[in-house]
Amino acid sequence: MAVKAKIGVLGASGYTGGELVRILLRHPRADIVLLTAERSAGKAMRDVFQHFSPFALPQLVAIDGLDWANLALDVAFCALPHATTQKVIKELLAKSPTTKVVDLSADFRLADTVAYAKWYGHEHHAPDLQKEAVYGLTEIHRREIRNARLVANPGCYTSCAQLPLIPLLKNKAIELDEIVVDAKSGMTGAGRAAKESMLFSEVSEGFHAYGVGHHRHVAELDQEFSLAAEREVIVSFTPHLVPMNRGILSTIYVRGRRGRTPEDLHAILLKFYMKEPFVHVLPFGETPQTRHVRGSNMTFIGVAKDRIPGRAIVISALDNLVKGASGQAIQNMNLVMGWPETMGLEQVALFP
Repeated sequence: MAVKAKIGVLGASGYTGGELVRILLRHPRADIVLLTAERSAGKAMRDVFQHFSPFALPQLVAIDGLDWANLALDVAFCALPHATTQKVIKELLAKSPTTKVVDLSADFRLADTVAYAKWYGHEHHAPDLQKEAVYGLTEIHRREIRNARLVANPGCYTSCAQLPLIPLLKNKAIELDEIVVDAKSGMTGAGRAAKESMLFSEVSEGFHAYGVGHHRHVAELDQEFSLAAEREVIVSFTPHLVPMNRGILSTIYVRGRRGRTPEDLHAILLKFYMKEPFVHVLPFGETPQTRHVRGSNMTFIGVAKDRIPGRAIVISALDNLVKGASGQAIQNMNLVMGWPETMGLEQVALFP
C-alpha cells in the first residue's frame, strides 16, 4: 500500500475548505492530519459541516501557536483571507521548508508586488516568497507547477475566463483590444461569512453586477493574458451574482484576427484541449450550462457564431468550488507530489 501524505487544510470551515475536505476524503494518497478554523477552533468538523458526521477527522484548531516543524506536513492547503495567508505561509515555510503549499487566496497570484499593493490596499508581506510562487492554472503552467514549492491557485472567475482565451491568445487568433468577459457566479463565490447583502431575501429573485470596472480579478486576467499574448492586454470584465449555490458561466465576446472565423477559433480550442482530462470543448455551436459541470472538476467550453461577421461568442462553465478552487488545488497537489493528475478528481458532475 502506498504511503499517504500528511495534509493540512488551513481555513477548513469555509466553503473552499469544506470542499477540499470532501474531495480529499476520497483521495487514495491523502491523510488529513490538520484542520484549522479561527472562529470554530475547538469544534469537530461535523459541528461546522454536518455532512462530515460519518468521518473521523481532526478537531478544528487555531493557527496561532501551531508547531509547523513538528507537524511536518507534506502539503498545506491555505483557504484563508487575503493578507492573512502571506504571513501564515511565510512562517510555515520558514519552519517546515519541505512542505508543499497550495494557496487558494489571492495573496500570491500577482507576480508584481506593487500591483498587489494597488489592488489589495496594503503592501505584500512576503515579497521573497512571491518570487518563487508559481501561478497554478494547471493546463497552462503544468511544467512549472511540477517543480513548485508554493502554488498560487487561480481565482474562480479567472480560471473560467483564461481556459478558453489563453489558447486563442497564444495562437494570435483574436484581436487583443476587443475582449469582453461577461461572467456570472453562484453565491458560494462570496464566501461563507454572514453578510447582510448575502441574505436570502436580499439576493433571491434578483440578479446584479458588482465590482463594475474595478473588480480585483482584472489584475490577474491582465497579467496572464499579457503573458500569453506577449504584449499588454487589458480586458473588459464584469462579474454578476446569480442566486444559485454553485457555478460560473462566462460569456466572452471576441473578434477573429486576420480573417479567423468562429470555426477557426473552435478548432484551436479543440486541438489545444484534446488530451486534457478536465477541459471539454463542445461541438461547434453548442454552449455549456453550469448544471452540466456541478460538483465536478470539469470546464466545458463552447463556441458559437455572432451575427456580426468576424465575431465569435465563447462560453465557458465550471463549478466555482471545484475547478474554480478546491478541485484545481488538488489537481496542483497531484502535480507537485508526482501523482497522476486526475487522482481523486474523477467524479462526474451531479445532475440534475
